[in-house]
Amino acid sequence: MKSQKLTPFLLLVFLSLLSCEQKSEISLEEEKKKILAMHHAQRNYHFNKDSIAFANQMSDQFISVNRGIISRPKREDNIAKYNSYFSAVEFLKWDDVSEPIIRFSDDGSMAYTIVDKMVALTYQDETGATVEDSTHFAWTTIYKKNGDVWKIDCVTSTNIPE
Repeated sequence: MKSQKLTPFLLLVFLSLLSCEQKSEISLEEEKKKILAMHHAQRNYHFNKDSIAFANQMSDQFISVNRGIISRPKREDNIAKYNSYFSAVEFLKWDDVSEPIIRFSDDGSMAYTIVDKMVALTYQDETGATVEDSTHFAWTTIYKKNGDVWKIDCVTSTNIPE
């Protein structure tokens, strides 16, 4: 008699666990598309000089590692930095040399991209002459997912010396 009452209970528990498992599954292909969309949007932000949209991709805990310096800029500081940079240059090229490498944590809550990019731009030097410059960059971007939203948590960047 006890086993007859226990069987429906165990079946209910099993089905509940199974449904929880199915809900927590993530599609890494779908998440990869979201990360790539953010990556490609960054190119548009550079050409359209949209420092606000660019800074909005970064988390509140954003960390930058650049030129040997570790910093934790606030959102307003990132907006000001990129607004100043975007205002001073005209982008000719901001193109991937190869498709970004994307990897995910086992639980799908974090991801990183490894990027190889050529950047070409013009700017006015101190005499007012237009200067064309290009740099070959490589960087790693670490993304953290909060709910259904990815944010950039850290960028470590370097450029290839000429």
